[in-house]
Amino acid sequence: MRRLFGSVRARATLAATAVVAVALVAAGAVVLLSLRSNLAGQADTAADGAARNVASQIAQGVPYRELDLDEDHPVQAVDRDGRVLAVSEDLEAVSGTGSPGVTPVPGADAGRDGDEDHSEAGEVGQVTWHGQGRAAVDGESVAYRFAQVEVTDRSDRTVRVYAGASLQAQQDAVHTAATVMLVGLPLLLAVVAWVTWTVTRRALRPVEAIRGEMAAITASEDLARRVPVPDTHDEVARLARTTNETLAALETSVERQRRFVADASHELRSPVASLRTQLEVAAAHPELLDLEGAVEDTVRLQRLAADLLLLARLDAGERPQNTRFDLAGVVREQAAGRTDVTVEAEGVEVAGSRGQVERLLANLLDNAQRHARSRVAVAVRRDGGRHAVVEVADDGDGVPVGDRERIFERFVRLDEARARDDGGAGLGLAIARDVAARHGGTLTVRDATAGGALFELRLPIA
Repeated sequence: MRRLFGSVRARATLAATAVVAVALVAAGAVVLLSLRSNLAGQADTAADGAARNVASQIAQGVPYRELDLDEDHPVQAVDRDGRVLAVSEDLEAVSGTGSPGVTPVPGADAGRDGDEDHSEAGEVGQVTWHGQGRAAVDGESVAYRFAQVEVTDRSDRTVRVYAGASLQAQQDAVHTAATVMLVGLPLLLAVVAWVTWTVTRRALRPVEAIRGEMAAITASEDLARRVPVPDTHDEVARLARTTNETLAALETSVERQRRFVADASHELRSPVASLRTQLEVAAAHPELLDLEGAVEDTVRLQRLAADLLLLARLDAGERPQNTRFDLAGVVREQAAGRTDVTVEAEGVEVAGSRGQVERLLANLLDNAQRHARSRVAVAVRRDGGRHAVVEVADDGDGVPVGDRERIFERFVRLDEARARDDGGAGLGLAIARDVAARHGGTLTVRDATAGGALFELRLPIA
């Protein structure tokens, strides 16, 4: 049971059914109340007419025993003291009016017969009251709506005339409507639940297919697989496309990590093997120890380990510190002590990790000096009010157009032999671009004016 109602389909069906049930119950209550009110209004109108008819006869001087009383409407005429002056012929009991009596008092017409022709007609008033009661006619007790009309007869006596209209039709109509609703409501709710269950199942079928494929991908660890995309333009299709994009990015990231581990292992193997060989030779023949080579291999190994550690931190999403510093000052510090490097810089502040930016600039200068024939030129300037630009240009052979993006990949060396001789592992430019991206900037390469390569770093101004 818990598993059943834990599904989206079951919850949607239950919610839809509950909402429809509440709406139908509310609508049914409104309909019943409106029906009862309308029928009660019709009964009041009928009672008004019957009461006015009898009151008019009394006002015209018709004797109470000779009043023409409507057989369909029980009538009772009483004076202010509650004495019954006239009632319908078949009225056996009454409640809810001015008096429970159903027998006229003797002498109700006394004092009227002799001066009928000499008295003016009485006055008929307005309907002054509506109420509900019961009356027994021919042995059957039924609920009635009563109307009261006050009239002055020719004896200047105030008489209250009560006339009733049966509520049996109202009660029958309301009962019939309530019965229809009670029978129809469960059937309608069953239809709503079935339609919601069916529609939801069809709507969630692509979601279940996505879930099944994701479960299969998790079990097989095959990130090359993709979830099915339904041929629709709804949220489920967008979910499937987003899922496939996530899988593609994850596959690329995992493949990148695999290559990174493989390349790192390969790069570490050479200095470790060289260092081990030198140590083994030194252990057997101390006089043959190449101390300078062992130091170089150790330094190379240390630099490679530092590069790998920095890349790992960048891949982990390490956010740079929000420190403001002068970019031109950092450039001058990194260029100091380097031969054949000229600097033209204007002061501009940027924000981020000063250490990472120093590493970026050092890598660019190392790369430029490695490929320059005679000189390296560095320039720092503002580009509008938003970006600081650092240009590092050399007069070497430049970078072929087809390799201008590939050189920023990890462990890529266009000149394999020279890079290894210089201790490079193909990580300098990759680190530089990653640092630039982490600081909200860009790093690109194009042809320099002198014919070599020009690396352009753009960072947001603090």
